[in-house]
Amino acid sequence: MSSRSSSPSGRPPGRPAGRVASHLAVMAAVAVVMGVLVACLAIPFAGLVGVAAKDVSKGMVNLPESLEAKDLSQKTRIYDVNGNLIASLYDQNRINVPLGSISRPMVKAIVAIEDYRFYDHGALDLKGTVRAFVTNQANGGSVQGGSSITQQMVKQTLLYQAETDEERKAATEETYARKIRELRYAIAFEKNHSKDWILERYLNIAYFGDGAFGVQSAARHFFSKNAKDLNLLESATLAGLVKNPVGYDPVDNPERAEGRRNVVLDRMAQLGILTEKKAERLKGKPLAKTLDIETSPNGCQQSRAPFFCDYVVNWLLKDPVLGDTPKERRRTLNNGGLTINTTIDLDMQKAADDSVASHVYQTDQAIGGLAMIEPGSGDVRALAQSRPMGKDKKGGETYLNYTVPKKYGDANGFQAGSTFKLFVLAAAINQGIPLSTSINSPQTMHFDDWDFETCDGPYAGDQKGWDPQNSTGAGTFDLYSGTQHSVNTFFAQLEVQTGMCEPLELAKEMGVKVPQAQQVPSWILGVSDADPLTMAQAYATFAARGLHCDPRPVTQVLDSSGTSLKDFASECEQVMPGATADAVNDILRGVMEPGGFGQNIAIDKPSAGKTGTNNSNMAVWFVGYTPTLATAAMVAGANEFGEWMTLNGQVVGGSTIYEAFGSTVAGPIWGEAMAAASAKLPYEDFQTPPGDEIAGVLSTVPDVAGQSVEAATAALQAAGFTVADGGQVNSETGAGLVAYTSPEGGGQLSSGDTVTLYTSTGYVPPPPSAGNNGGGNGNGNGGGRGRGNGGGRR
Repeated sequence: MSSRSSSPSGRPPGRPAGRVASHLAVMAAVAVVMGVLVACLAIPFAGLVGVAAKDVSKGMVNLPESLEAKDLSQKTRIYDVNGNLIASLYDQNRINVPLGSISRPMVKAIVAIEDYRFYDHGALDLKGTVRAFVTNQANGGSVQGGSSITQQMVKQTLLYQAETDEERKAATEETYARKIRELRYAIAFEKNHSKDWILERYLNIAYFGDGAFGVQSAARHFFSKNAKDLNLLESATLAGLVKNPVGYDPVDNPERAEGRRNVVLDRMAQLGILTEKKAERLKGKPLAKTLDIETSPNGCQQSRAPFFCDYVVNWLLKDPVLGDTPKERRRTLNNGGLTINTTIDLDMQKAADDSVASHVYQTDQAIGGLAMIEPGSGDVRALAQSRPMGKDKKGGETYLNYTVPKKYGDANGFQAGSTFKLFVLAAAINQGIPLSTSINSPQTMHFDDWDFETCDGPYAGDQKGWDPQNSTGAGTFDLYSGTQHSVNTFFAQLEVQTGMCEPLELAKEMGVKVPQAQQVPSWILGVSDADPLTMAQAYATFAARGLHCDPRPVTQVLDSSGTSLKDFASECEQVMPGATADAVNDILRGVMEPGGFGQNIAIDKPSAGKTGTNNSNMAVWFVGYTPTLATAAMVAGANEFGEWMTLNGQVVGGSTIYEAFGSTVAGPIWGEAMAAASAKLPYEDFQTPPGDEIAGVLSTVPDVAGQSVEAATAALQAAGFTVADGGQVNSETGAGLVAYTSPEGGGQLSSGDTVTLYTSTGYVPPPPSAGNNGGGNGNGNGGGRGRGNGGGRR
């Protein structure tokens, strides 16, 4: 109560009698209110003056007795494979911590300045509230001050949980109705929770300014330390901020922040928490010398690996473990306090970034991209592209992720050229065509449509046929030299021998889905759009001896308490015999050896690779691998809008490209990135392909469908195969029995290859309702010969 409000007559000197009478009336009303509140709001407010008081009383009767304290939003953190933070996602920068993880000086400072009798009174500090009511009325009737920490926590909770503008306004309006509403909820909190619980929630929900919510985030932001390590001076600074986080912001208003800090120190001295001498000594230290600002980047754009981060976010937005709808999943990502453990290796990411940036500049009329993936697991190690993340198209920025499939990055990709020829090569080897098979391959050839067999019979196209021509010369080639020189007419004739069905199916099993409209004889020249990650995971299948693994960017997601929400296992399946992959590797390693297109980019580990160039040199590729890392590099001509254009004549990376080839434009990107990453790669060589198996002498997979898992496993192991569990599938086969295997019984694999068992649920769901034909045929004008104009491609 103000010292000016007392005199022998009870009237402040010089004030009119009417004003004094008004103050006395207010005091009487306050006394009535306090009596009611202390009685837990059990009787109506009949003693309050005016209709407004009656309205407040009615409102109180309608209020719930308690307020649900929902979990506070926390920022999600994304880590690399070695536990390094690569990105944070949040709507509010908050990390909840228990009271035991907050330093004692911080606890003492906040209690001293905000509610020094917090542990002595209940929900209502009667003495402090009466003083505030009377002081406020004397100063014009504003409502401020006098709130206990519990009341402040209630206000912050109401504001945090408000979902409408009306609710937000009600949580902050300067009225007695709001104060009384807070008091009722505060009483319930005091009844149902301990003082420590209330103080812990208050310190975690409070806003400390400059984007920092909660004491842990504030400690990290202003002092680069954890809340448990805050000293007395730092604690006084933070405790002073909650009254006016904007006005006392140490960054924008350092002088006011320092003055407020000193007020807290004086208050702590007054309460005997520290001596006046120590308070004076601490007040003498400039605030600026105590600060150590640590920024907390939000979102992928500020990440150390922006496009990998973007891929992770879009990948998880497709997973129902985070919610039933994309909106719910995004809310969980931004507010759930998740820990996301990923597969990225920052050393490899740096190697990828440096190599791409040095060969393709961000404002070039070209896009460079690179993806690294681990064979045998599908773990994505790096994603890099030449155009950085941002909205300035003229400055070479983009939000399109050109390194991943469209559903994760919104970019259509680019034609992959001759890298598709490997699907025909693998199919030929798998069919028993000897590696020594010689095929005369002239410069140009004509093929009729019906020369090519599809899964449904001879190909029925436009009856114009196909006229491929070579860019690498004519001659007679076997599977080694025809592949290493990437001879178009050689592969057209090889496709006639293999047919189109098996190579297309193999491509699909290796993660490359060719649209139905582009399943034409010339598909093997890479007329379909692809992206670096897709091509890297396909070629990783060869490195893993025929085991294909879907790309995996995330290994585990933990909730805010550290409990695993989901562990993401590798999803792998043997799609070709190991011996077939060994033969492909043996052929492609010749590309990296003297005389091969990749000899100038070979690294110090055994490696294999394949070039790719599409029509008009619009895109060039180099996809290569060691037994432990597969990498795809791509450069495509494109303006700032992502529209296709030829690379020929363009200045890319500071040099003019007169004629673009995969080996000369994309190859150096692959070579530099792999050379930098090779220090982390073990020395491992490819296995030599066994001649008898390549000739077609393979082991047959036993038919174990309908058997118990134990019996099927024993039969497969006895035949020399490794057995993997593929999980449950809906099937008419009896529950718990083997529904089928992959590959199916009767197929042929090399000894030691993996056969996946799928166990039946014994249940077959009803068919979907009619009316949805699913589309799937596409309307693109790219045609089967890769002559599309590329309109709209990004």
